[in-house]
Order: sequence, then C-alpha cells, then structure tokens
Amino acid sequence: MTEKIYDCIVLGGGPAGMSAALYAKRGNVDVAILDISTLGGQPVNYLEIENYLGFDSIEGWELAEKFENHLDKFNVPKFMMEEITEIDLVSDIKTIKTLKNEFRARTVIIATGASAAKLGIKGELEHIGKGVSYCAVCDGAFYKDKTVAVVGGGNAAVEEGAYLTKFAKKVYIIHRRDELRADKIVQNRAFDNKKIEFIFDTIPLEINSNDNGCVGSIKLQNVKTKEIKDIKVDGVFPYIGFTPNVKGFSGQIMQDERGFIKVDETMRTSTMGVFAVGDVRITPLRQVITAVSDGAIAGVSAVKYIEELKAAPAQNRI
Repeated sequence: MTEKIYDCIVLGGGPAGMSAALYAKRGNVDVAILDISTLGGQPVNYLEIENYLGFDSIEGWELAEKFENHLDKFNVPKFMMEEITEIDLVSDIKTIKTLKNEFRARTVIIATGASAAKLGIKGELEHIGKGVSYCAVCDGAFYKDKTVAVVGGGNAAVEEGAYLTKFAKKVYIIHRRDELRADKIVQNRAFDNKKIEFIFDTIPLEINSNDNGCVGSIKLQNVKTKEIKDIKVDGVFPYIGFTPNVKGFSGQIMQDERGFIKVDETMRTSTMGVFAVGDVRITPLRQVITAVSDGAIAGVSAVKYIEELKAAPAQNRI
C-alpha cells in the first residue's frame, strides 16, 4: 500500500482514458492510468481505421501506439495488468485496490468501455478480425461487393445492416424472432432496400472458415422447424447489444437500466469527484473519435474540480 494520493486516477487505458489522462496532465495535476489489461483499448483489435480525422487509413495498433507515445511525452504513469479486487468511489478519497497495489485519488475518471455482446457460438472468437466484426462503421468498407450477415433485430442491427449495403452486394439480417424490435421507420427503410434479405425465426450455430482462414459461411437453424442450413458469407456482424464494463463499482453511481453511466455535459457523474467517458457512458455513438473527445472534456473538468478542492478553506479540503 502506498501513502500517495493522486489528484486523479483514470480507470481504463483506451482512447478515452488516454485522452483524459493527457488533458489532466496538461492541467498540471498528478494523474495516472490504471487498467486490468494492456494499453490501447478496442482499437488494437482493428485491422484498419479509416474514419479517424487526419488519417486516411491507419492500423488500430498503430493509432494506439501514437496515443501512448503522446502520453509518454508527458510522463504519465501507467499501471497495466492490474487485477482489481475492490473499488470505492463514494468516499472523499477514492480507493482502487488490486492484487498488487492500492491506489488512492481525489478524483476518478471511469473509462472502462463496453464490450459487444458475443453470440457465443463456435468460430466466433477465432474469426474476430478475419470476417467477424462488431462495428459496421469501422469495417464496412472492407466488404465492397461482398456478402455479409448481420445478427440481431434491434435498431443497431437493422441500421448497421442498411449501412453495410453501401459496400456489400448483399446483406442478410438474421433474427431469432418472427418480427423485428427496431423502430418501424427503421424497419420500413430496410424492407425497401433491395440488397437486404431477412431471415426470421433463425439463430446462428457456427461460423466456418474459407480456404484462407477467414469467414466463409455461417450455419443457421430455424427455431420453429429446426431446419439447419449453411449460407455463404464473407463477414458476420453481431448486433445483439453492448455490455458496459462496470464490474466492481456498479451501484455507486447513477446508471441506466442497461448499466451505462449517466453523465452531464462535463462528463461528471452523480458521485462527487467521479467522471465517466467513452463507451461506458450513455452515448449515441461509440467511436474512437468520440471517446477521445469525451476524454478531453473529462480531463479538463477534473482539473477544474481539483483546483476548486485545493482552493477551498483548509478545513474543507480533501
């Protein structure tokens, strides 16, 4: 255990967390990044990113490396691969305990992200980056004149399926029920799109490879007739929801019914001294560029909060 009290701990080392740490450090506060994994977040899993301003195309790991190099210029401490055992966000001094250390801070910026819900079928994890993608906006352009399958029936699945028709020659939308959950206006647009074919009452069973080790087909089963069939596809896009990474502190801050964190325009949560950024918060768009923007706002907001704490009368200081 260390007696050191940081001004700010950033919980999460993805784009949102790195941006928050950078802006906090530039505000001359004592900040560190803590993560249960390695630095970089989701972008390290992307083969290419073509929608980050300033880069026509850049590999995900390369962009993450540039972020890290920028942090290193400002000597931001990074504590990676820390298995967290306990988190206290509600006390004046926040505490994050890991198997190896105990971190204390006046403020915490939560940047733990969200995980795309997995189908949980054979071949899914093996083909991530080889035809399985959870982001049509990120990877849609790689499927020009190809055939892809979208799994899901909500707004995200149908809207992203429609988006994919800008590139793909055919898009299957596979849904386990006999009607979609998406808004009617979204459904109607999709039904009018000649590139989209709906496969209802059907669940995916397995994703299979082609000769190059990439996605070649998907095995499906009709939930009513139990009929099983394979359809040839070049890509599979699961859209069955996202899960916020809030383990350990859920319930200490205001969240929506799915667990995503509620924030105001400054990224401040309902708990004093705690901010949330990126995919873990309620947001209409989950992209690298919006995560970085969130981080900048939170970093500046945290600096202001810390300055106000230090300017308070001595008896009121944290």
